[in-house]
Amino acid sequence: MTPIPRWLGVALLVAIATSFGSNHVAARVAFDHGASVASAVVFRSIGTALAVLALLSALRVPIAPPMPTLRRALAIGVVLAVQSYCLYSAVARLPVAIALLVFNTYPMLYALATWAAGMERRPPMRALAAMPIALFGLALALDVVGGVEKLSRRWTEIGAGVLFATAASLAFAMVLFLGGRWMHGVDGRLRSCLSMASCGALALVGALASGTLILPADATGWFGLGLLTLFYGSSITGLFILQPRMRSASDTAVLNFEPVAVLFLGWAILGQNLAPSQLAGAAVVICCIVAIATAKR
Repeated sequence: MTPIPRWLGVALLVAIATSFGSNHVAARVAFDHGASVASAVVFRSIGTALAVLALLSALRVPIAPPMPTLRRALAIGVVLAVQSYCLYSAVARLPVAIALLVFNTYPMLYALATWAAGMERRPPMRALAAMPIALFGLALALDVVGGVEKLSRRWTEIGAGVLFATAASLAFAMVLFLGGRWMHGVDGRLRSCLSMASCGALALVGALASGTLILPADATGWFGLGLLTLFYGSSITGLFILQPRMRSASDTAVLNFEPVAVLFLGWAILGQNLAPSQLAGAAVVICCIVAIATAKR
């Protein structure tokens, strides 16, 4: 596929990041009104798969890929199911902006994976220098700087959520890596449909088996569940369509605008605020990731 201009790719990634962030704010509303994490994964995955399938049918796009492609797309869907469950579990336990700040280390992990696999050149020195600084900024944002005692106390409060967000970051970096390696040239809409169908089916089976398919308790919860499906479906489909046409894997670092958008959305909608030191840490992380994305290659 012909790469698109970098400025256009960056603009589209900012829009996708904002939509991803809106999905997580809507998810927190659904969780606060009775919905379970498993229900959120099931509804948004199956809803996205059905919507994209209807679009492909209306446009008469072939939806019978070769068997190797089908198997790979379904495998990516399994990893996406793990990522979805872990990230929503983090959002349910932490302020949304903090959960997403930890999760949004995935562009760095993805870039490192592509470099290690020889899909891109060796990391530039500016990118390598920015990574440890980003980790320090993350520690500030998590409010764990200040000695062993404070770290231990703070970890008791946020440890489970941070671990879920870290697992989600690793899983989504793998989703992007496998997509770039296995699905090059596959229509992004078909890729989204197959991966979401696999993710939704696995989540539904798991939820039914464990008895965790718990629906919202009121209209507000259902509204949140509907919005998270709409925002997530638009975001993941847009990302899958855009990824093969980006000029560099490092450009995905622009998706780290998501925590910035969520800081405002979380304050305006959920009433969640961060301390000045946490905001400073978030700014450090985001600046470092922008430095990685713009490093000369």
